[in-house]
Amino acid sequence: MDPELSSELSEIARAIRAQLEWQLASGSVGLPRSTPADLARAAPDAPAVAASHAPAEYAEPARPRTESPKPSAPPEARESASSAPSRIDAVMFAKPAASPEAVGAPPLVIPVDLAARVRRLEVLADEARACTRCVLHVERKQAVFARGTGSSGLCFVGEGPGADEDEQGFPFVGAAGQLLDRMIEAMGLSRDEVYVCNIVKCRPPKNRKPEPEEMASCIPYLEEQLGLIAPQVVVALGATAVQGLLGTSEGITRLRGKWKLYRGRIPVMPTFHPAYLLRTPGAKREVWDDLQAVLRQMGRALPERRK
Repeated sequence: MDPELSSELSEIARAIRAQLEWQLASGSVGLPRSTPADLARAAPDAPAVAASHAPAEYAEPARPRTESPKPSAPPEARESASSAPSRIDAVMFAKPAASPEAVGAPPLVIPVDLAARVRRLEVLADEARACTRCVLHVERKQAVFARGTGSSGLCFVGEGPGADEDEQGFPFVGAAGQLLDRMIEAMGLSRDEVYVCNIVKCRPPKNRKPEPEEMASCIPYLEEQLGLIAPQVVVALGATAVQGLLGTSEGITRLRGKWKLYRGRIPVMPTFHPAYLLRTPGAKREVWDDLQAVLRQMGRALPERRK
C-alpha cells in the first residue's frame, strides 16, 4: 500500500477511535457539530458572530433555539472556545481518579440506553419523594426532584427548595426561578432544554442553609441524576451548590467565574444564585459574563437580541 495512503488511513482510524471513546465516556451519540472555532478556520473571511450583547436586567430574553442540540466534538478533535485558563476541553473526560474531587467517589453504574436512563430517573424521583434519610422530611410538603430534560447538555444546580417549590413540587418556580428562566432564555435555550435540580430535595425550615449531614444524606440523589443526565456543563448557583458539588468551603465570591471540575470530567461554572441577584441587581453583569463563558464552553454562539 502507498505509504502516504497508509498514514492517512491510520489518522482516520485514530480520529474515529477518539470519537467512539468520547461517546462512551459522555453517553452521547451521533456526529459532532462544528464549533464557532471550527467554522472560523474553515471560512476565515466570514463575519464573526457577536457575543457580548447582554440583556439589560435579563428583561428582554432572546428567542429560544429551535434546532435540536447536538453533541460537540470530543476534546481530542477540537480547539476549545473557552477562555478558561485550565483548558477544560482537554481534561473534561479524564478518569475521576485524576481529580482531587473524585478521590473516594464510588463509581455509578449508568445504563447506556436512553429509555433506561429515563426510567431510572423516574424511579429515583419516586425514591426521593419517599425519602426519610434526614430530618428535612419531617416538615416538607413534598420532595422537589428536578425539572427539564437536559437535552441541551446544560444543568443548573441550586441549594434547595423554598416555600413555592415545596408547594408546587418543582425547583425554581418562585421569583428567583422566574429570573433563572429569563437567564436561560437569554442564552438562547428553552426552559425545558435545561435540567434544573438542587443539592437537597426537601425544604429546610425557614429556608435556612442545609446542614452538612442533610447535604450528605441527599447528595447520592444528585450524583446519580448527573450520571444519568450526563451534562456537558454544570452551573453551580451559589455557595451551597458549589460546596455540595465540589466539597470546597471556599466562598462563592472568590470562586465565581472560575472553571472547576466535577468528578474530574464535567466542567462546573460557579456563579451567584438568582436569589442573590434579586437582592443585588448590580451583580447581574458578572453572572451574564459567566453564562457567556458557559455558552462558549458548549460550542454555542449567543443568540441575536430582539429589537
